[in-house]
Amino acid sequence: MRFVKLQSLGNDFLLIDPEDWGDIPDLSDLVRRLCDRHTGIGADGVLLVTITDRVRAEASFRILNADGSEAETSGNGLRCAAAGLFYEKKIEPPRLVFTSKTGRREARLVSQEGPRWEVRVEMGAPRFDSASIPFDDGKPHERLVDHPLTAGPRTHRVTLVSMGNPHAVLFVDRLPEPAEAEAIGREIETHPAFPNRTNVEFVRVLNRGEIEVRFWERGVGPTLASGSGSSAAAVASALKGLTEKSVKVVTSLGSLAVEWAGDKLYQTGVAELVFEGTPLWDPDSQS
Repeated sequence: MRFVKLQSLGNDFLLIDPEDWGDIPDLSDLVRRLCDRHTGIGADGVLLVTITDRVRAEASFRILNADGSEAETSGNGLRCAAAGLFYEKKIEPPRLVFTSKTGRREARLVSQEGPRWEVRVEMGAPRFDSASIPFDDGKPHERLVDHPLTAGPRTHRVTLVSMGNPHAVLFVDRLPEPAEAEAIGREIETHPAFPNRTNVEFVRVLNRGEIEVRFWERGVGPTLASGSGSSAAAVASALKGLTEKSVKVVTSLGSLAVEWAGDKLYQTGVAELVFEGTPLWDPDSQS
């Protein structure tokens, strides 16, 4: 029942190997309890990672949000999982491949200094059609760039991107205050046109090589960073012709690099080990 806690730009995760924890009758409930910041360990999500082939440096990857729902992918989560496996010496650096709901994703160690690991991870190919997002307003769309979306009392211009998970990107002249971001993020996340809900990013373009982003994460709420959200924000900025295809994404606690090369996206950033331990309560007991 060991865990390792890691964070990337303040987006924090608990890394566990389900094989070490045995049979878990209610995984969603366990994740909610672990992620609770008052009565649990505290995290934005839980990474379920198991070595599938040590010789080939392969591992399975799943991620569950703090509310117990399962997400399709996570850029920060993939980098944190790679750092955790390298740290625990379950895989020898510099390379490993994850098998996830969105396909095979290669992670490669760039550098390491103490508990900080810089990792480059493949994020796959962005997709833009409404079926891939998914987004359903009654008609098909090949792309949705600056699409008018009425959520609550407001109408927003959203650019939609799938990174294997859904993202609605809003371009702003100023980043919203927390209360404003929460109101808008919650309204868009649960908009009926998004059958699987959606992540929301607020983007301020600084120049053609740099953007600043704030995040509302589906199933979590406000987060200090998001890897897939940073990717979606970078792609949307390039789609609109506001930036180049390689950009620096500035978050609340630092930055990461996103490169859109050919039909694939790559992301490089830091993952930091925070601590490791063992929960003292019985995971099968009810809270």
